Amino acid sequence: MELKHLRTFVVAAELSGFTKAAEQLGYVQSSVTAQIQALEEELGVPLFDRLGKTVVLTENGRRLLPYAKQMLQWEGEAKALFQPDGPPSGTITIGAPESLAAYRLPQVVMEYRSLFPQVKVILKPGQCWELRTQVRSGQADLALLLEPEAEAPDLEIESLVREPMVLIAPLSHPLVKQARVEPVHLQHETLLHTEPGCSYRGLFDSYLQSHGIQPAATMEFWNIEAIKNCVMSGLGVALLPRIAVASELRAGRLAALRWDNQAVQVSTQLVYHRARWMSPAVREFLSLLRKHAAAWRQERAVPVTAGQPD
Repeated sequence: MELKHLRTFVVAAELSGFTKAAEQLGYVQSSVTAQIQALEEELGVPLFDRLGKTVVLTENGRRLLPYAKQMLQWEGEAKALFQPDGPPSGTITIGAPESLAAYRLPQVVMEYRSLFPQVKVILKPGQCWELRTQVRSGQADLALLLEPEAEAPDLEIESLVREPMVLIAPLSHPLVKQARVEPVHLQHETLLHTEPGCSYRGLFDSYLQSHGIQPAATMEFWNIEAIKNCVMSGLGVALLPRIAVASELRAGRLAALRWDNQAVQVSTQLVYHRARWMSPAVREFLSLLRKHAAAWRQERAVPVTAGQPD
């Protein structure tokens, strides 16, 4: 049983397609098909049901998958035993939602690349639930999540820093002068949201619903920069992580409303698979990430604007 065939089998199973597997592995599709067929012939059972362009694991395929993943993990561990001493090399894949990819990771990655230029770093953006799936499947070596603290039996989840959420408005908005913004004050406002699936959007929606508030209108945007620009233009108010709006608050281009900022609590969390072998490149990245996280925790003690609660 060839490890190359098992690797192709695992990727095709995770991506539910031979074409997608070929793209990820750098093969032509016919090569993926031939490797799967060779594996099926060797085992004497079909591993996939072919449903047009989509492939689905058979019962035999589902039984084989955990064994194939384990064998590939052992292969990586065995190779690591005989790698010559020296700086880490290879590739690491890191998943993160947009806010963390834009406002937390750049400095970490820049320093990491200066320390370990032999390592190729791949950043994969996504929603937090997608990133957990990628860590579980091995598509990402680790991920940063921005969501409420939680546990998972198969994942190591390490809280790095709590991320305050800020309700932002244009400087001329009447609520800027409000001593405390309550949910009822948002009843007739237009709320500018990230796309569905964002963790803090769901928490904010639940917070408003628990107070019986249905905003007059909502608008969805594809990224945080678009939301900030539209708030500055007067289209509405928005809830965003403080790290994403800190520079605009300091420059006086946005205003932070005084509201119950304990209502939506999320943290930047490091996530990796408990059972997966960790390469030297990944271990070094984790060490550097934790060093930066210590600095992030100190930054939280410094208010962004005078008199504005954390």
